[in-house]
Amino acid sequence: MENKLRIIGGIWRSRQLRFQGIPGLRPTPARVRETLFNWLQYDIMGSRCLDLYAGSGGLGFEAASRGAKTVVQVEHNPLACQSLMANAKLLDARQLSIQAIDVTAYLAVSGEPFDIVFLDPPFGQGLVQAACRLLEQHDWLEPRAKIYVETEKQLRLDELPKNWRLIRHKVAGAVAYRLFSREEN
Repeated sequence: MENKLRIIGGIWRSRQLRFQGIPGLRPTPARVRETLFNWLQYDIMGSRCLDLYAGSGGLGFEAASRGAKTVVQVEHNPLACQSLMANAKLLDARQLSIQAIDVTAYLAVSGEPFDIVFLDPPFGQGLVQAACRLLEQHDWLEPRAKIYVETEKQLRLDELPKNWRLIRHKVAGAVAYRLFSREEN
């Protein structure tokens, strides 16, 4: 089964991306992406973005379309990775890098810090809190990084790093989405 999503803004506005129908894959809805990128409109240009659990790639491709300098998409599912690579080739998206690896393994070592992180893991698997801890523990975040977290609406985020401040949040159907700002220690 093949699915589609449309890029909302930027240089690839209205371009359609195709991705595999994979159980549990739920692309961020267009209205949520539009709200998120309105929140990030002054932060995205020239930024380094990390798209964890990239799935369909909607968040990463949208960031690249809107002027992110670098976007690293991390995805473990081979079919999803194939779709990400095909879409990157279709768009000639040279600022995108696709890492075919488990997110926990990717974050378990230190890397170059990012300005913006998109964290949209599969629901119901308890992946959010661990990923947030690893982002902090292994210096993946710039001092004033923005972290977008998308979860099932009933999930409570009680164990986030103490220096993350919630700056925006909304609920759309069964999805809660939040934007945090990392404060300097």
